[in-house]
Amino acid sequence: MDNRKILILGVTASGKSRLGFDLAKMLNTEIISIDSMKVYKRMNIGTAKPDIQRRRQVKYHMIDTVEPSGAFSVASFLEDANNIIDSITAKNKPAIAVGGTALYIKALLYGLFEGPPADPQIRNELQKLADADGLADLHRQLSETDPEAAQRIHPNDAKRIIRALEVFKLTGKPISSFQKQFDSDNQSDDWTIIGLRREKEIESKRINLRVKKMIEAGLVDEVKSLLAEDKPLSKQAACAIGYAEIISYLKSDIPLEDAVELIKKNTRHLAKHQRTWFKTFKNVNWIDVLENQDCDDVLEEADKILNSL
Repeated sequence: MDNRKILILGVTASGKSRLGFDLAKMLNTEIISIDSMKVYKRMNIGTAKPDIQRRRQVKYHMIDTVEPSGAFSVASFLEDANNIIDSITAKNKPAIAVGGTALYIKALLYGLFEGPPADPQIRNELQKLADADGLADLHRQLSETDPEAAQRIHPNDAKRIIRALEVFKLTGKPISSFQKQFDSDNQSDDWTIIGLRREKEIESKRINLRVKKMIEAGLVDEVKSLLAEDKPLSKQAACAIGYAEIISYLKSDIPLEDAVELIKKNTRHLAKHQRTWFKTFKNVNWIDVLENQDCDDVLEEADKILNSL
């Protein structure tokens, strides 16, 4: 009987998806994607979803579950993911969760953040400010009221910026003060965590190469197709890295070359935030991956970790 729960984490383009696939094949099990954008249907290239060949060999969950016009929350993710994990372990198989969306990983390890309920009036006021003055101004406000949260939240992440400012306006306290449940002492011990990390310069090279391949694979046409659908993209989907920048290009706001460079820059910034988040996790079994290290070698190291526990 094998009802282990295995979590593979790493920054974007770290190789975690490949390790998850190889490990799932070796253990004859299934994968739960922990990615806030892979849930969206037809958003394939920009989210780096596993290709059809991999998905024929390994069953993936939490991919292609939401229309691009819809919204998706961490609460929805956690409920669905826990049900899937239970169904996998009930088959006497280990559950393998793979991802880089730190907030979703936090939910798996710590449960949901308990904060004050939403206030539609405050939220609407903040949204109007964002529409009028841009997110940069709201992010600066967040930096003044809650520097800790501002460091973690991407400047383009409207939903989380607005939520953090909303909490402060409702309580007079920074949202980070409510997130003490995320202290390492409260982390679940149910998971075996394997982390992949590379030198920052190597990660940046991999990110730049991934963006180049996405453009070559037809990211611009993918975005055109999404924008042509009857229902418009939700704000959550439209602000995804890779999509927001191409949308700006298609609106003639910036040249394509600038959009591509902006995707690279924003993805590197995302990786920086992911590294910051991941440092807060305890009991991570880190694998330091060399620049040209073979995938089989990484799988072997991961297997050794699992067998040693």
